[in-house]
Amino acid sequence: MSNVNAEDLQNDPKVDMIFDTEEEAYQFYNNYGRRMGFSIRRQYVHRSKSNKSIITSARFVCSKQGIKKQVSETKNPQKETKINCLARMGIKLMDNGQYWCHDVVEDHNHPFQTPATAYMMRSQRKLSKAHAAVIDLADDSGLRPKAIFDYMGRQAGGVENLGHTKLDQKNYLRTKRQRDLAQGEGGSLLMYFEKQTRENPSFTYSLQLDSDEKIANVFWTDPRMIIDYALFGDVVTFDTTFDTNKEYIPFGLFAGFNHHRGVVIFGAALLYDETVDSFKWLFETFLEIHGHKKPITIFTDQDATKAKAIQEVLPETWH
Repeated sequence: MSNVNAEDLQNDPKVDMIFDTEEEAYQFYNNYGRRMGFSIRRQYVHRSKSNKSIITSARFVCSKQGIKKQVSETKNPQKETKINCLARMGIKLMDNGQYWCHDVVEDHNHPFQTPATAYMMRSQRKLSKAHAAVIDLADDSGLRPKAIFDYMGRQAGGVENLGHTKLDQKNYLRTKRQRDLAQGEGGSLLMYFEKQTRENPSFTYSLQLDSDEKIANVFWTDPRMIIDYALFGDVVTFDTTFDTNKEYIPFGLFAGFNHHRGVVIFGAALLYDETVDSFKWLFETFLEIHGHKKPITIFTDQDATKAKAIQEVLPETWH
């Protein structure tokens, strides 16, 4: 057995390789995936029962590992991404604190990405600090997001050399603008919610704060929404695509139909960004505020991020 060195980073994974940390092993396999043309993810990470900060074993797999659970019939089904690819690399913690590669499977059951499209794979996408600084400067100068992305692509010799996509930049800008919101705007929102709560105790809202204790995600309902959901909440539509404000903060709306086929609203939200974690918080909050009554069906657009969050929180309802 031997430690991984700089030369090994250009090699294929092999049993008996030694890594100093779990993160080093992950990055090695991720670099291998980029060269080959496949995305990776952690299938599992086991930790010590006595010390949760110590990782005792882990397995990294091709992102196409597993078989997607079929939750229901869909009108416009998404392209299948999990096709039971068995490619993997497993590591175990040794007594000396290093990690031993004990399991490697290299066979894939699907075509690889080409070098020109490898940068779009999820595990390969990363917005560097240098690129973030350029985006900040260009955004503060008033450049539009498309112009920023095109400019950076030209400077890098092609967008494939950036290491991130337009969606990554879009989410970064939303995060930046959310953090840059004036204190008065957040305060005004809280004052409005508090006023509504005083006037009608049935008005309900929920806030999620970030690590700096700034407002991130917001969800609210009024008494009419709560009553309408209790009566007509079996079928729900959820959308964030039809409107955004000048700060690029996604506005989400839960809606349905009453017995007169009129549109009724079940809740509204302002989101920090359109990530799985934000959507999971939103769907869990929606259920909690509505007394954990689950809809029979949820309709939404063909967005993979929303779909993943719904399938984790409400796997039996998504269409």
